[in-house]
Amino acid sequence: MNRINKSKFAGIIPARFASSRFPGKPLAMVGNRTMIQCVYEQALKSLEHVFVATDDERIIKCVEGFGGKAIMTSTDHTSGTDRCYEASEKIETENGLKIDVVINIQGDEPFIKPEQIDQVAECFSDDSVEIATLICKVDLNEDIVNPNQIKTVITSKGDALYFSRSAIPFVRDVKIEEWHLRHLFYKHLGLYGYKKETLKKLTTLARSPLEIAESLEQNRWLENGFRIRTTLTEWDSVGIDTPEDLERTKDLINDFR
Repeated sequence: MNRINKSKFAGIIPARFASSRFPGKPLAMVGNRTMIQCVYEQALKSLEHVFVATDDERIIKCVEGFGGKAIMTSTDHTSGTDRCYEASEKIETENGLKIDVVINIQGDEPFIKPEQIDQVAECFSDDSVEIATLICKVDLNEDIVNPNQIKTVITSKGDALYFSRSAIPFVRDVKIEEWHLRHLFYKHLGLYGYKKETLKKLTTLARSPLEIAESLEQNRWLENGFRIRTTLTEWDSVGIDTPEDLERTKDLINDFR
């Protein structure tokens, strides 16, 4: 294990203006700040270098308006991973920053904790780690069959075996309401870290059968032999996909100020 030098880490926040469920989401107000500003400022508490990667001038102007750094990227990207790679290339060229590790930070999680970013970054103290991500324990009162809650199973070392929208593993001869009592389930939080050289390789991979079946791009990486190291966090994520989600976070906003 080596001590990490985060001066060569770049936090990149992919942010699209277009969204079928919440158009203009990055510019939605969370208390007295935009959502993208909340995410950016939380990321800065962990990382020295943070950039927003977007395809929209309105987001560029917003980020620059609060003193942040933004990179214009293509409108053709189908995933945050692809957008992160293009942004990382431009950051190295335009800012003279040598990037060893990219941390992909979700732009719709304004309450992300810097400690969670630290946890993903710390995984790279192990030179063998190519990709890292966060998981947390599923609470007893949570619905493990909810397809919007991504579950994962891991090895004894903490590497991901598989990600699914189904409840995995299947607990045989036990009523599903009691599965929590017989097995510890993990859910996946969408914060990723990648070695820069690995990120480049990921963007060249064709969509895979398990990715298509589950609509989860991380399964493409597993199918192609990449290892994903998981790290367990005690904090859940609060993603905002719709205006209704934002409305439900009012109490968190008050606590967050």
